[in-house]
Amino acid sequence: MAFVQIFLPLLMAALAAVLPSNRWRPWLLPVAALAHTGISFLVLGRPDLWVSSAWLVLDPPGRIILLLVTTLFLLCSIYAVGYLQHRAERPNRVFCACLLAFLGVMSLVIWSHHLGLMWVAIEAATLATAPLIYFNQTQRSIEATWKYLLVGSIGIALALLGTFFLAYAALHGGLETSLTLEDLLREAPKLSKPWLHAAFILLLVGYGTKMGLAPMHTWKPDAYGEAPGIAGAIFAGGLTSCAFLAVLRIYHICCAAGESAYISRLLLFMGLFSMAVAGIFLVGQRDIKRMLAYSSVEHMGILVLGLGIGGPALFGTLLHVLTNGLTKGVLFLSAGNIHRAYGSKSIDQVRGAMRRLPLSGTLFLAGFMAITGSPPFGPFVSEFAILSGAFAAGQFVVGGLFLFFLLVIFIGMGATVLQVVQGCAPAEVRDTPYRDSLLTGAPLVVLLALVLILGLYMPSSLQALLTDAVHFMEDRP
Repeated sequence: MAFVQIFLPLLMAALAAVLPSNRWRPWLLPVAALAHTGISFLVLGRPDLWVSSAWLVLDPPGRIILLLVTTLFLLCSIYAVGYLQHRAERPNRVFCACLLAFLGVMSLVIWSHHLGLMWVAIEAATLATAPLIYFNQTQRSIEATWKYLLVGSIGIALALLGTFFLAYAALHGGLETSLTLEDLLREAPKLSKPWLHAAFILLLVGYGTKMGLAPMHTWKPDAYGEAPGIAGAIFAGGLTSCAFLAVLRIYHICCAAGESAYISRLLLFMGLFSMAVAGIFLVGQRDIKRMLAYSSVEHMGILVLGLGIGGPALFGTLLHVLTNGLTKGVLFLSAGNIHRAYGSKSIDQVRGAMRRLPLSGTLFLAGFMAITGSPPFGPFVSEFAILSGAFAAGQFVVGGLFLFFLLVIFIGMGATVLQVVQGCAPAEVRDTPYRDSLLTGAPLVVLLALVLILGLYMPSSLQALLTDAVHFMEDRP
């Protein structure tokens, strides 16, 4: 089943590349997404039946990322049909093919239980997503694409070096150089500690670059700012979550080796530093898409902070992967609608969005409330669980700084968002043709509804999924 889930989107990508019709090609996206979602729920229901090989295994943390990716991509694919209808003047062959290829390589990352194969999949994700940034074909978009490739390539090179170091840690410990997760977890206590420490640092920096952790975040503001909103949504909800899964794998190996104290200090520092950098750049931010990019830096920091706290914060961390990814979908898609209506991302030109686009403007405001941890939305529950875990673990300074940075970020984002949604639209954009449609509005409503449900009620199946993932991470073979 893993091969079907991985190769079906890749085959659809090949079909999109040869299909001549710009009008019908976007419909391949929801068709592939529906098939992917059906397979996902099939394997999520009985994951024990779908172990394809030692290299391809769907473990509990992978199930959480799969649930996020398949849900987000399905809704974004429906949105994409409406979006590309509005952008009919641009060829969409490369855009559709790259989106479908990206779904395939994200599936490969999720299923990969071999660290070398996982590295290949994340590198493929970099190549598949670069053309999405260049869709608008402007000078700034090509600069953003170049920066994304350059910084991402440095990160992925460091991750490759870290993978080599991890293999040598096994070899130095007298083990076979197997890079399958099961073998590394089983033999983790025998790994060479100095080489394991070096491997963890390189892998954290390398995959942290793909996540957008500070100070390796420099590609994010430009890439998110120039890419279409749908690309930003999939980057912030899908790509970064897959990179976090890679960090999670390395974290699990180091904890199994008895090195949790060493790696926790690094993770806590990276998490708090990312939140601090995001807070600095969010105060006074005047570009709505760059604002969302720095918000993504913040939430990647929250994820590694939760890992650094460990123990009681793990449940909240894994839940935050879901709540953050879905909320980012609401924000980027609504920001994309606002950008098209106004022809600008600057708050100097974008005012009165709730009057100009009642649906998108309202959803953008609700998305802001959700992403900043306001009740009753899902991120409030996950962030509160991480904060409670910090205090339960005796990390009072970490918990205090976490709260302080959340407050700064709320104030910084709030000042920008309120200027966007309030007031009156400038006269020159009141009569532009763009309006919210069913295809570009309904997916946002569904995403926000999911975020709200996660804040009010935890389905028993999701509770079990998260609990299984926590137990899997705490297991020491």
